[in-house]
Amino acid sequence: MSKRRKKKKRHEEHIDESWLLPYSDLLTLLVALFIVLFASSSIDMQKFQSLSNAFNAELTGGTGIFEYPSPIPEGDQGSTDEQPEEDKTQEVHYDNLTEEEREEQNRLAEIQHNIDAYIQENGLNNQLSTSLTVEGLSLTIRDNILFDPGSASVNPENRAVASEISKLLEMDIPRSVIVSGHTDNVPIHNAEFASNWELSVMRAVNFMKLLLENPNLQPELFTAKGYGEFQPIAKNDTKEGRAKNRRVEILILPRTDEKAQ
Repeated sequence: MSKRRKKKKRHEEHIDESWLLPYSDLLTLLVALFIVLFASSSIDMQKFQSLSNAFNAELTGGTGIFEYPSPIPEGDQGSTDEQPEEDKTQEVHYDNLTEEEREEQNRLAEIQHNIDAYIQENGLNNQLSTSLTVEGLSLTIRDNILFDPGSASVNPENRAVASEISKLLEMDIPRSVIVSGHTDNVPIHNAEFASNWELSVMRAVNFMKLLLENPNLQPELFTAKGYGEFQPIAKNDTKEGRAKNRRVEILILPRTDEKAQ
């Protein structure tokens, strides 16, 4: 009788299957990992972000492989192709502007048309250029038609350019104007300037002084700034790029409602 009971007891014993739970969790995580690796090979970061968010919602284990869901650092998402410095200008999107702002952009466009006509008539396409952005109307002047290398004094033979530009700045409705100087990244240290920053400031100031020789302009609306080499529009690793970065910019600001009052 006792032998039968012992046999029955041994027959009722089962294999421990508690290992199945962590094993299934591990397989789930591996499958998720392979899906993420496959998705990350695609350039479409929006779909990848949606996928990672969906897995985060399903796998409620706190922080894990999805704690930092994007394999690309924040700010670098999107296309991997490097955009040229010249293409980073903010374009005007009229759908986002108020009616008053649209009217002001149209007025600035008319001023731009007059400046572009002057550039064309005088064959200055390689020295002067304009662009209209949300910040205002910008006129860029290459420094080689204004200054000698390492100098902040405008060449006497090119003072006529400043005089003509000052006439173009005569507007029925006066607007604030910012004159800024820019250099390349080649260090400068001479008897007059200890850095590119100082050189850029004095170039802006001296050019602004020539503009304000026009009695029809209001000096209180003008500001001079110097940015040195810290706002390049091209790469400094080529001679052509450095030439583009050495420039003076005239920014005509849009007229705001406060100024109109």
